[in-house]
Amino acid sequence: MARKSTRKLWAEHIARGGGKLPASKQAKPSLGVQFEGLVLGIDSSLRGSGFAVLDYKPNGKIRVLESATLKLKPSLTQIECLGAIGNQVEDFIDQHTFRHVAIEQTIYVQNFQTAQILGAARGAAIAVASMRGLPVFEYAPLRVKQAVAGAGRASKEQVARTILSITGADLISRLDESDAAAVALCHAYTWRGE
Repeated sequence: MARKSTRKLWAEHIARGGGKLPASKQAKPSLGVQFEGLVLGIDSSLRGSGFAVLDYKPNGKIRVLESATLKLKPSLTQIECLGAIGNQVEDFIDQHTFRHVAIEQTIYVQNFQTAQILGAARGAAIAVASMRGLPVFEYAPLRVKQAVAGAGRASKEQVARTILSITGADLISRLDESDAAAVALCHAYTWRGE
């Protein structure tokens, strides 16, 4: 008896009506439920991390409730800086009831040591949020700028001005905080749940 090829077996299966789900089981297109609530935005680096608490309502009411820049002295060791980043994230989590945490992905850098340091700073923030049971979402810098300012190559100042026009929060002189608010806003704009 000759063996039938997989292609021939599949063709026979389809011809018998196989492969179709009953109407009640077919997937229905859905964009999902839009984000609503508090999101902690984080723009991490070893010595200058930005944080922003964004309250997002789909009806257009968008506010930055709180923001901070964690500036760390060069005299601190890398380990001390990572601990300070973790403590800052923990403080925000203790003060607010977040649905999600959004963090900027590491930018491309040619220096391996710089990439390691940036990754460690992100890891310190992510680990605390994860241990506290919060879902963490990562966004590429170009995606954040495109979602917030409409252009992936927007300057930090353009992003800050857009944050000001959308939320009323003047973070133009605090660009790390503005970047954190932009990450949070990107998440609120683009996340869809069930």
